[in-house]
Amino acid sequence: MSKTIIVSNRLPIKITEDGDGYALHPSEGGLATGLASIHAQGENTWIGWPGIILDSPEQEAHFTALLEEKRLVPIFLDNSEVKGFYEGFSNEVLWPIFHYMPNYAVYELENWQIYIRVNEKFRDLVLKVAGPDDTIWVHDYQLLLLPGLLRDALPDASIGFFQHIPFPSQELFRLIPWRRELLAGMLGADLLGFHTFDDVRHFISSATRLTGTNSNSNKLEVDGRTIVVEPFPMGIDSNRFSVLSSNEKVVARVTELKSNFKDQKIILSIDRLDYSKGILQRLEAFELFLAKNPAFHKRVTLYMVVVPSRDTVPQYRELKDQIDRLVGHINAEYGFYDWYPVAYFYHGYPVEEISALYNVADVCLVTPMRDGMNLVSKEYIASRNDHTGVLILSEMAGAANELIDALIVNPNNVNDIQDALLTALNMPVAEVNKRMEAMRQIVFKFTVQHWATLFMNRLDETKRVQSTTRARLVGPVIEDQIITHYKEAASRLLLLDYDGTLVGFQDDIDKASPDDELYRLLDTLETDINNHLVIISGRKHSTLEKWFQNKPYSLIAEHGVWTKEPDSEWRLKSGLSSTWKEEVGAFMESYADRTPGAFVEEKSFSLAWHYRKVQRDLGALRANELIEGLRDYSASYGLQLLDGDKVVEIRSAEVNKGRATLDILHENRYDFILSIGDDRTDEDTFHVLPREAFTIKVGTEVSAARFYLKRQRDARTLLQKLANETPATNP
Repeated sequence: MSKTIIVSNRLPIKITEDGDGYALHPSEGGLATGLASIHAQGENTWIGWPGIILDSPEQEAHFTALLEEKRLVPIFLDNSEVKGFYEGFSNEVLWPIFHYMPNYAVYELENWQIYIRVNEKFRDLVLKVAGPDDTIWVHDYQLLLLPGLLRDALPDASIGFFQHIPFPSQELFRLIPWRRELLAGMLGADLLGFHTFDDVRHFISSATRLTGTNSNSNKLEVDGRTIVVEPFPMGIDSNRFSVLSSNEKVVARVTELKSNFKDQKIILSIDRLDYSKGILQRLEAFELFLAKNPAFHKRVTLYMVVVPSRDTVPQYRELKDQIDRLVGHINAEYGFYDWYPVAYFYHGYPVEEISALYNVADVCLVTPMRDGMNLVSKEYIASRNDHTGVLILSEMAGAANELIDALIVNPNNVNDIQDALLTALNMPVAEVNKRMEAMRQIVFKFTVQHWATLFMNRLDETKRVQSTTRARLVGPVIEDQIITHYKEAASRLLLLDYDGTLVGFQDDIDKASPDDELYRLLDTLETDINNHLVIISGRKHSTLEKWFQNKPYSLIAEHGVWTKEPDSEWRLKSGLSSTWKEEVGAFMESYADRTPGAFVEEKSFSLAWHYRKVQRDLGALRANELIEGLRDYSASYGLQLLDGDKVVEIRSAEVNKGRATLDILHENRYDFILSIGDDRTDEDTFHVLPREAFTIKVGTEVSAARFYLKRQRDARTLLQKLANETPATNP
């Protein structure tokens, strides 16, 4: 029976010191809550670190046995591994870079090596418990290498990965010295999930630019495997916080807090101590609010909870000192003997206390500088059963994409935040209710359980698509079918594209001339009198003439404008006009003039704008702009636009490879047809051929072709196997 294996840095249960011994306690946080429903099913297993360094193998064995009863598999790390893997590389490189704070990054080779070693340690433990049909779900930035390590060991495994923090822009990510290794690790997954579409966009940009991976919308191609990259905004256990609001202890604490802060509006701020949370800017904005709005003195309190985190690290210790000083300054400057503007608490609280604070707060102020999602904002909304309360939310938090009825602010703009505070405190009750009701509908629909189910369903769907795709790949079975039909046929048609099929692409299009091996291959195929060999290309007829003069092949140039049979002259398709070329050519040249590396190729009845030498994203951008600009010409002159592989072509609409292929089929009958091509122009050929034809797309499975090959050299290999079946001499 298959199972799901959850792998994260931390287990949902932690081992803590308890007097002279140790005890097990539930871990806090949204991940433990979110994956509880998945972990509870069947024999599903969770692998992670229990949060403590134990002294002896006996202790490790004892707790391993205890945790295995709960289907939890602990991985134990020593002190150097915790420092190098977690405190070092994860939090001194990945955390600051991924939160857009590169100045905090520390690149230590030793920490990187320990990061690799610990990821390998996780891999070894996964391999011990993983069955052949199991699904593996890897979580977060501490384990970026793990999907790739698992893919190497389990090529057919179903592997998902979800990142719970932001993914930075390519310009920031490339600062990491080991960026390609990290990407290779992540690309081992079948499904990559992020909180927001921006994260998806940034990851795809990094993968395509830094590793040369091909992308099609939100799909990436790696070693013939389609990887899907999608946003999955994480929710919370909304019902839990809603029910907590009616808890007896919570209700009593709410009453107590209201008594303590009588006749005051409470602005709530809850964060872990971290430079990404914008705590200092929040305090500065509140100070500005007090300076500009003296009428609110003694009528409002900022209730600030900062949960301790890594305060032995110099940067965090300095941050805490700055917070302490700024809180002291504000309270000294604006406070009275019976009122302190900031009620500041530096420690963690149980969930009941947090729930009480959510219920007593009139405003929840959430202004991180960067945040993957931010669940505090959602917990606040889920707790407000009476539909009161105003949420002020940073536009840099992932939650801002969903909670559009919050007051959205730029966390760097203290004036913006102070204006939002004034708006929130003066907001009419009807508007408060309307906004909160709209946000609660979202929070209660898109729960953490919904998030987990959605991800797992998409992973299953991705694997099914991969399986279907794999069935179309020309492997040994399909190859044998092709060869068998080839051998049995008495009349064969071989339709072969040139660039990207018979030869690889070159930056200089004139350098893609046939090599001696290709000439020998084509000559061998042509010597079989049962074969009709056709090279069907978008190349100029003069170029094909130069390369294949005196060769006994049929040639089709410029997608069908020119045709040539063996021992005959080139024949021009009748009824074509080129009067449009001067005007359209000038327009296309203007784009080449402002795009270094681009050039326009003129053919008899078409123009091609090549951008293979152009910087990757710039080329795609200019091509899209050019296509939009050419649409008017296309409509006016009756032309066809083609968006090919690093080329934009415009030509007479009467011409395409499909029509040229139909001309061949009308004149001859064949009992074996093989068509191989790599470009969108070859789709016209695939569409018009009979269903029983062997149509093969090179490079991608997204095609009307029945089958596909991964690489251009695979097309040559297949053709060579067919050539090997050619008799030495024909009767």
